[in-house]
Amino acid sequence: QVQLVESGGGLVQAGGSLRLTCAASGRTFSSYAMGWFRQAPGKEREFVAAIKWSGGSTYYTDSVKGRFTISGDNAKNTVYLQMNSLKPEDTAVYLCGAARYYTGSFYRTNDYHYWGQGTQVTVSS
Repeated sequence: QVQLVESGGGLVQAGGSLRLTCAASGRTFSSYAMGWFRQAPGKEREFVAAIKWSGGSTYYTDSVKGRFTISGDNAKNTVYLQMNSLKPEDTAVYLCGAARYYTGSFYRTNDYHYWGQGTQVTVSS
Protein backbone atom coordinates (compact mmCIF):
# COMPACT_ATOMS: atom_id res chain seq x y z
CA GLN A 1 0.00 0.00 0.00
CA VAL A 2 1.39 3.37 -1.05
CA GLN A 3 0.31 6.47 0.82
CA LEU A 4 0.83 10.09 -0.16
CA VAL A 5 0.60 12.71 2.55
CA GLU A 6 0.44 16.42 1.81
CA SER A 7 1.34 19.16 4.25
CA GLY A 8 2.06 22.88 4.32
CA GLY A 9 -1.33 24.33 3.51
CA GLY A 10 -2.91 27.17 5.44
CA LEU A 11 -4.34 30.65 5.37
CA VAL A 12 -2.30 33.41 3.74
CA GLN A 13 -2.96 36.91 2.50
CA ALA A 14 -2.87 37.73 -1.19
CA GLY A 15 0.72 38.20 -2.31
CA GLY A 16 2.02 35.77 0.29
CA SER A 17 3.78 32.44 -0.09
CA LEU A 18 3.33 28.84 0.98
CA ARG A 19 5.37 25.69 0.43
CA LEU A 20 3.53 22.41 0.08
CA THR A 21 5.16 19.04 0.64
CA CYS A 22 3.99 15.62 -0.50
CA ALA A 23 5.74 12.55 0.85
CA ALA A 24 5.14 8.97 -0.19
CA SER A 25 5.30 6.09 2.26
CA GLY A 26 4.38 2.47 2.38
CA ARG A 27 5.61 -0.34 0.20
CA THR A 28 8.59 0.47 -1.95
CA PHE A 29 7.69 1.85 -5.32
CA SER A 30 9.31 4.02 -7.93
CA SER A 31 7.30 6.73 -9.59
CA TYR A 32 7.74 8.04 -13.10
CA ALA A 33 6.40 11.47 -12.21
CA MET A 34 4.60 13.31 -9.45
CA GLY A 35 2.18 16.16 -9.77
CA TRP A 36 0.00 18.66 -7.98
CA PHE A 37 -3.66 19.25 -8.68
CA ARG A 38 -6.18 21.50 -6.96
CA GLN A 39 -9.91 21.43 -6.46
CA ALA A 40 -12.02 24.40 -5.45
CA PRO A 41 -15.58 23.98 -4.10
CA GLY A 42 -17.99 23.13 -6.90
CA LYS A 43 -15.22 22.79 -9.46
CA GLU A 44 -13.43 19.90 -11.09
CA ARG A 45 -9.94 18.88 -10.05
CA GLU A 46 -7.44 20.77 -12.19
CA PHE A 47 -3.80 20.27 -13.03
CA VAL A 48 -1.30 22.64 -11.41
CA ALA A 49 2.23 21.28 -11.93
CA ALA A 50 4.18 18.08 -12.50
CA ILE A 51 7.74 16.87 -12.48
CA LYS A 52 9.14 13.97 -14.47
CA TRP A 53 11.95 12.40 -12.51
CA SER A 54 14.04 11.35 -15.49
CA GLY A 55 15.62 14.56 -16.72
CA GLY A 56 13.76 16.69 -14.20
CA SER A 57 11.35 18.25 -16.70
CA THR A 58 8.61 20.33 -15.15
CA TYR A 59 5.16 21.28 -16.40
CA TYR A 60 2.78 24.02 -15.25
CA THR A 61 -0.67 25.24 -15.98
CA ASP A 62 -0.59 28.74 -17.47
CA SER A 63 -2.20 30.45 -14.48
CA VAL A 64 0.66 29.56 -12.13
CA LYS A 65 3.66 29.97 -14.43
CA GLY A 66 6.18 32.37 -12.93
CA ARG A 67 4.58 32.09 -9.49
CA PHE A 68 4.74 28.39 -8.56
CA THR A 69 7.76 26.08 -8.66
CA ILE A 70 7.64 22.31 -8.40
CA SER A 71 10.69 20.39 -7.21
CA GLY A 72 11.41 17.16 -5.44
CA ASP A 73 13.60 14.29 -4.40
CA ASN A 74 13.07 11.14 -6.45
CA ALA A 75 14.95 8.91 -4.02
CA LYS A 76 12.58 9.98 -1.26
CA ASN A 77 9.47 10.10 -3.44
CA THR A 78 8.87 13.59 -2.13
CA VAL A 79 7.64 16.53 -4.13
CA TYR A 80 7.33 20.21 -3.18
CA LEU A 81 5.29 23.08 -4.52
CA GLN A 82 6.61 26.55 -3.75
CA MET A 83 3.77 29.01 -4.24
CA ASN A 84 4.57 32.72 -4.41
CA SER A 85 2.46 35.78 -5.19
CA LEU A 86 -0.65 33.89 -4.16
CA LYS A 87 -4.03 35.13 -5.34
CA PRO A 88 -7.53 34.53 -3.94
CA GLU A 89 -8.29 32.40 -7.00
CA ASP A 90 -5.57 29.97 -5.89
CA THR A 91 -7.80 28.98 -2.96
CA ALA A 92 -8.47 25.24 -3.17
CA VAL A 93 -7.61 21.86 -1.75
CA TYR A 94 -4.24 20.89 -3.20
CA LEU A 95 -3.64 17.20 -3.86
CA CYS A 96 -0.56 15.38 -5.02
CA GLY A 97 -0.47 12.37 -7.27
CA ALA A 98 2.16 9.85 -8.26
CA ALA A 99 2.38 8.11 -11.63
CA ARG A 100 3.97 4.67 -11.78
CA TYR A 101 4.54 4.96 -15.51
CA TYR A 102 3.94 7.36 -18.38
CA THR A 103 0.34 7.28 -19.57
CA GLY A 104 0.61 9.83 -22.37
CA SER A 105 0.46 13.10 -20.47
CA PHE A 106 0.87 14.67 -17.06
CA TYR A 107 -2.22 16.84 -17.10
CA ARG A 108 -5.09 14.44 -16.42
CA THR A 109 -6.16 12.88 -13.15
CA ASN A 110 -6.15 9.49 -14.88
CA ASP A 111 -2.40 9.89 -15.51
CA TYR A 112 -1.77 9.30 -11.79
CA HIS A 113 -2.10 6.04 -9.91
CA TYR A 114 -1.84 7.20 -6.29
CA TRP A 115 -3.33 10.23 -4.58
CA GLY A 116 -3.05 11.99 -1.28
CA GLN A 117 -5.95 13.35 0.76
CA GLY A 118 -5.10 16.98 0.10
CA THR A 119 -4.20 20.10 2.04
CA GLN A 120 -6.30 23.26 2.15
CA VAL A 121 -4.86 26.50 0.82
CA THR A 122 -6.88 29.64 1.49
CA VAL A 123 -5.78 33.02 0.13
CA SER A 124 -7.56 36.05 1.55
CA SER A 125 -7.90 39.31 -0.36
